[in-house]
Amino acid sequence: MSDILRTIRERQSVRAPFDPNRPMSKEDLKQILEAASWAPTAHNMQNFEVVVVDDKAVLEKIGSVKSRISEEFLRENYEQLSFSKEELMKKKTGILGIMFPPEWVDPAKMAEIARETKPTPIFQSIRGSPTLLFVIYDSRKRAPASRGDVLGFISLGCVMENMWLMAQALGVSLQILSSFSAPPVEMKIKKILGVPEYLEIAFTCRLGYPKEPAPYLRVRRDVEDFVHHNRLGKKGF
Repeated sequence: MSDILRTIRERQSVRAPFDPNRPMSKEDLKQILEAASWAPTAHNMQNFEVVVVDDKAVLEKIGSVKSRISEEFLRENYEQLSFSKEELMKKKTGILGIMFPPEWVDPAKMAEIARETKPTPIFQSIRGSPTLLFVIYDSRKRAPASRGDVLGFISLGCVMENMWLMAQALGVSLQILSSFSAPPVEMKIKKILGVPEYLEIAFTCRLGYPKEPAPYLRVRRDVEDFVHHNRLGKKGF
């Protein structure tokens, strides 16, 4: 197996608490950002900026921003869950429901939970990370003839993947925090970071080192399950 495929297979989203007293080295961070700079972007537009946050005071200010769970998230999240390792290994897609609070995975209570749950500080999402990376999207740099800037969003995905694989190769744990892009949260975060209104937070990464190992059951479809030869429906390669 090639080294790059091994890194791809070992990459994972680490949801465990990080050690706030173990900062990232400047050299490791520089390599992760260097990897971002070499990501392929449509028409070489390089439609992103990265804000690195490692100042404890700024992290605390960001962590104090409040967010609330939505019924839409709970219901769509529920559809992707498995409730046993056996079920997940059979489906080969989605994640284990045991990773979420029990009340989040009861369809009968989802509307009530979303309605009654009070906004909570997002420091719970940061979970001790000593470094956050905010990837900022500049919609003014749209690739030519890209309706809805689909190619621009694909480019941002390439930036994410490059940084993630570099972090994995360096032994740095990473998790994408999608809730930071939710409009009410994004507006407040942009104000803290001095991000102009015309720019958007594409995604946020938390980087660091887990306090203790946090293994997850990771599953993927077999190649034979999604590859079609010469025409759709003709399985095999």
